[in-house]
Amino acid sequence: MTLGNSMLIPVLPAIRSKLGITSLQVSLLITIYSAVAILLIPVAGYLSDRFGRKQIIIPSLIINGIGGLLAGLGAWWIENPYLVIMLGRLLQGVGAAGAFPIVLPLVGDIFKKESEVSSALGIVETANTFGKVLSPILGSAFALIIWFAPFLAIPVLCIISAVMVAFLVKSPPKKSDSKVTFALFRANMKQIFLNNGKWLYATFAIGCICMLAIFGTLFYLSDTLEDDYHVKGIIKGCILAIPSAALCIASFMTGRWIGRNKILMKWLTFGGITLAAASFIISGMLHAIIWLIGLISLGGIGIGVTLPCMDAMITEGINKSERGTITSLYSSMRFIGVAVGPPLAAILVKISPHLMFYMITGVCVLAAVLALFTIKPDQDEAAAQ
Repeated sequence: MTLGNSMLIPVLPAIRSKLGITSLQVSLLITIYSAVAILLIPVAGYLSDRFGRKQIIIPSLIINGIGGLLAGLGAWWIENPYLVIMLGRLLQGVGAAGAFPIVLPLVGDIFKKESEVSSALGIVETANTFGKVLSPILGSAFALIIWFAPFLAIPVLCIISAVMVAFLVKSPPKKSDSKVTFALFRANMKQIFLNNGKWLYATFAIGCICMLAIFGTLFYLSDTLEDDYHVKGIIKGCILAIPSAALCIASFMTGRWIGRNKILMKWLTFGGITLAAASFIISGMLHAIIWLIGLISLGGIGIGVTLPCMDAMITEGINKSERGTITSLYSSMRFIGVAVGPPLAAILVKISPHLMFYMITGVCVLAAVLALFTIKPDQDEAAAQ
């Protein structure tokens, strides 16, 4: 699922050139995927709570594959394919809504101990970020064949994923009395937010800001490498993979370390976002490409530390019967960040690259404040730890 979106980042300048469109228009290929997912993820979460995780994940992967195929064939066969590609990306967004976001509650269902859940979520987040590491390299490699080849790779990836989920994932069976009416479900959601709203809203906002920051800066780095330094192809993909690799390693290490210690999660979140904010504000002051790559990578480490903490808090803090919906709302917020990051970067860079980095720094500071003042493990957990 990560490849399906991030694989396009290094190819966006080539797509812009081939289609004769603006930077804002090409950034919408990322935004439409995420925007549709934002709307449908809560629905998919509710359906997964009611009918089962795999029953939603597998059809969603198939829909995603159809969307990739439509975008690829449209680019191949149609003279002016922008609208067809956008339609294909829209279908991909529909499929994305019921795939990766449902994995988080599925992990919570499979593992019983909270320490196992935290470790498993760390591995899932690492897989997600490892997709971001592979994405620029694979995207650049596929584009060497032809510029729309990344779209055609998506159906293959989706078929492989669907088969693996169908035969290798053994999720716990749904209880016969686990289905609830929508009215009861809505009442349960209202009660959850009454009891946990403060930290849930903060967690949602932090997840959104993290994805906005990393996708916005990677979009800027991709354009800068190609337009200002004329770095293209596999070399460009490898350079773009550096910040994602830093994020990946940080996610893996954090997931293995945090266990069930929610106090530690809070302070790692605050520290990680503070590190990201410091990295991005310095990025706005420097011009050398080597410094830009290094500082965005440092910001990636901060975000990589933060994300597993957010995943664990969300998954472990909510009962299993409502876990799919709540984690899906959290995933929606992350997709908002993915949707907003590239077009925001495209708009702000036209004014000034410095302004773009300062704006991203500002929202990271907001996330750090939210982590510091609104995420408060309850007194029983504090006493136990």
